[in-house]
Amino acid sequence: MVDLKSYAEEKVEGARSTLRKLISLNTEVKNKTLLKAAELLDANRDFLKEENAKDIEYGKSQGLSSALIDRLLLNDKRIDSMIKVLKDVASLPDPVGEITRMWTLPNGLQVGRMRVPLGLIFIIYEARPNVTIEAASLCMKSSNAVLLRGGKEAINSNRALVEIIHRACRETGFPEEAVQFIDRPEREIVWEILKMEGKVDVAIPRGGESLIRAVAENARVPVIKHYKGVCNIYVDEEADLTKAYHIVYNAKVQRPSVCNAVENLVIHRSLLNTFWPKMADILGRAGVELRCDEESLQVIKSRPELSHIKAVPATEEDYYEEFLDLILAVKTVGSLDEAIEFIEKYGSKHSDAIITENYTKAMKFIKEVDSAAVYVNASTRFTDGNEFGLGAEMGISTDKIHARGPMALEELTIQKFIIFGNGQLRENVGVPPQWMQ
Repeated sequence: MVDLKSYAEEKVEGARSTLRKLISLNTEVKNKTLLKAAELLDANRDFLKEENAKDIEYGKSQGLSSALIDRLLLNDKRIDSMIKVLKDVASLPDPVGEITRMWTLPNGLQVGRMRVPLGLIFIIYEARPNVTIEAASLCMKSSNAVLLRGGKEAINSNRALVEIIHRACRETGFPEEAVQFIDRPEREIVWEILKMEGKVDVAIPRGGESLIRAVAENARVPVIKHYKGVCNIYVDEEADLTKAYHIVYNAKVQRPSVCNAVENLVIHRSLLNTFWPKMADILGRAGVELRCDEESLQVIKSRPELSHIKAVPATEEDYYEEFLDLILAVKTVGSLDEAIEFIEKYGSKHSDAIITENYTKAMKFIKEVDSAAVYVNASTRFTDGNEFGLGAEMGISTDKIHARGPMALEELTIQKFIIFGNGQLRENVGVPPQWMQ
């Protein structure tokens, strides 16, 4: 049996051995590699689908939920999306080496800040094979080495994707050891790597809350995380109701199994007899189960035309819950302040939105809601690196240290100080003159 600790060390050392090569790579080589990987993905669709079918079959045999099976699936549309990610990242400016600021001190020293890679990034993720492409492409473009550890349910798909990336690297001169794949399912490997302080520069867990908490609790290396996405939409008394119907529907129904889907709908009390009946009807037709506070539930129960809706009383726990399903918790409030207080208490600081035509209220919401992404009159489903024009993302951070929101190229760098001098000495203390004779 392979010694798991030795296996982990081999993967880490293999990745770290490339760091100096990566920092010196020119942008042309990085872009050429990403475009070659896109070309190879397109040419190997059948191979990818065959490998993915093995994972789908395994997932079904293990009783995975339909939401997880959906995340696992690679079809032509999702392969197209991965190809687009590679091309988009290739088209973006290279952040490495960018000097963000320079200033001159009274003593003549020139001080500046330059973007450099974080180093070796360990990303742990579940189910979605497209994360392999997103993470690898962003790390490659930002000159970081990466350790990819997907879930065992996607191991065949992920292995195939990494194989294609390595082929592209060999053809373009990019160091393929910079992209390492953990192709063993044992969780002990993860714990070994998370102990490697000084060798692994940052760990990014991307998945369910239990995974993220386990990583954060066991790591000796820095961790960038978000525990869950409890996203809220507040429909204000001055909302454009047509916008509201479409935004809420999109945020809940378009893809409910992702972290930027809305989980709590907060409604101003004045809208209970205008906006809410129609909204409830729309959501009910879409198969959404509503978990309502007393006021919103009473409206549904009092109207025979809404009898088709599955609506039940909400519990306190429901408002904290990331359902990742066609379930929506509903809360009635009497003011914008009350809505913000609700979001502060029950939200997860991921993505929250207000629907209103009142500019002052919109700006108050933006300023006071303490989340990674705050929206006015738009669906929370846009919290995504690609949707924000960032090419892709490593994950969405709800931390307040280093990075917040979608983590893309710029967030995979850190700034260091660079100083240009001409012999300046602190307090002009140099070698005594007599010692120089």
